[in-house]
Amino acid sequence: MPRLQHALLRAAFLAIGLATSGAGAQDAISAAEKLLFQTDHLKNVVPPAALSYAFRKGGSAEAGFDDTVELRVRMLDGAKQASVTFLTAEHKSGCPEVTRAEGNPVLLCFLERDIREMERLTGGKSGYFRRAIRLALARSARVARTRVSFGGRELAANEITVVPYADDPLKDRIGKYASKTYVFTLSGEVPGGVHSVRTFVPSPEGSSNGAPLLEERLTLMGKAR
Repeated sequence: MPRLQHALLRAAFLAIGLATSGAGAQDAISAAEKLLFQTDHLKNVVPPAALSYAFRKGGSAEAGFDDTVELRVRMLDGAKQASVTFLTAEHKSGCPEVTRAEGNPVLLCFLERDIREMERLTGGKSGYFRRAIRLALARSARVARTRVSFGGRELAANEITVVPYADDPLKDRIGKYASKTYVFTLSGEVPGGVHSVRTFVPSPEGSSNGAPLLEERLTLMGKAR
């Protein structure tokens, strides 16, 4: 049976005018897209449940901060409903509830906030950033097997890495942020399927020892109190 909720999640972020992007509806779904948008991340979450994530913003571009993200899952009309509180106080970012939830909505909440931040930092438009990320996930994302530590155990995971603006013909318009890299680490062995999400812009000086210009990281901590 087609998973409508997965299709809606993917469409909510990726459907941005395929005619202008050069991609067609017949394009094969990439391994990265399947892992991110066509996987039942919540299959090991038994409602009612709450998962907590740590969020950290750092880098030399501007002041950083530490905050929290919480995912709550409950049963509604025989299906899972997921809601996310993404950051708190002045950092709080809106994130709608998802009915009949299977995919973990923290992924889309993170990406939507990221796009708004890129708009703020560069003056670019949200459609441009969505398009670039969509095409990169479909065409150039790297998927590698890795292992993560959680709950005192070493667990198998998949790491998806994408640099969406590196080869974009308009990348000069976003200047120093064109090298921004996205790393998604997913594991079916952790609650909610998402171990971490990290984005970073390397040091402008190009030194591997230098602090990144910008870095944000979301990491699963465990059950919320």
